[in-house]
Amino acid sequence: MASAAHVLGLDLANPVMVGSGLLTDQERNIRRLLRSGAGAVVTKTIHPTPPTGLDERILRLPTGMINSTTYSKRSVDHWLGILRDLARDRLPVIASLHADSPAELADLAARVAATGCRALELGISCLNGKDGLDDAPERVHAYTAAVRAATRVPFSVKLASGEGLHGRAFAAAAAGADALTVSDTLPAAAVHPESGGLRLGGVFGYSGPGIKPLVLASLWKLREAGFPLPLIGSGGVQSGRDVHDYLRVGAVAAQVYTALHTDMQPTLTRIVAEATGVAVPGPAPAAAPDRTGQVRP
Repeated sequence: MASAAHVLGLDLANPVMVGSGLLTDQERNIRRLLRSGAGAVVTKTIHPTPPTGLDERILRLPTGMINSTTYSKRSVDHWLGILRDLARDRLPVIASLHADSPAELADLAARVAATGCRALELGISCLNGKDGLDDAPERVHAYTAAVRAATRVPFSVKLASGEGLHGRAFAAAAAGADALTVSDTLPAAAVHPESGGLRLGGVFGYSGPGIKPLVLASLWKLREAGFPLPLIGSGGVQSGRDVHDYLRVGAVAAQVYTALHTDMQPTLTRIVAEATGVAVPGPAPAAAPDRTGQVRP
């Protein structure tokens, strides 16, 4: 039975976190996910120059999905307003951040910290970003060190599992990270049965149950190697059992995301109930007003 968790300075009601993605790109969804039982929610990745004109799509597979999405299209100023409101309500929300250089990311982190947001996740290894395939310990160290110099707010560095993870992970620790999230999406492709070309037009990020064994192995190996920071497992969580598996290999919490693309709120409520050993709650309480002053379900 999984109970409360302490993650990035936040006291969470349970160790089930909702990971960053399309589902966490709106304030009303973030509040819905928290009302549905999430211990914490990570926003969609905020970027100083939001993408424009992109064909962002999701390809559903029998065992997960491939997505060509990148960062939130909403402006930094828009997000700062949302984060102020969420911080005012003392909600366990973690801001996911990235930028095109360490200096830009440091500036963004300082602006976000000024809203009262209490925790950050650096989404610096997004496969679908322009440099996501070229991750290296030196790059991870540079981004992490810049953010550490800019803010005292606790933050996790989110890295993709795979070759070179140990070097990247220890670089993040040496540069001042407070925790490590493993894993970001992994490279994947699907072939169109008629054209023979790649679906979505190329290689993009895969998430889903297929990566859970890989992430479990990565977390276990990091712990065996004496990795000093708290670990957050992310990848393939579909049930409370998956959450427990991550905790058993040394994670302090587990993020769920892909499974929520089917019946978002009921699925999350079920996973939290299975992880904590409590009965599924009844209807959610009345919605709180969002930053526009409107009450939405």
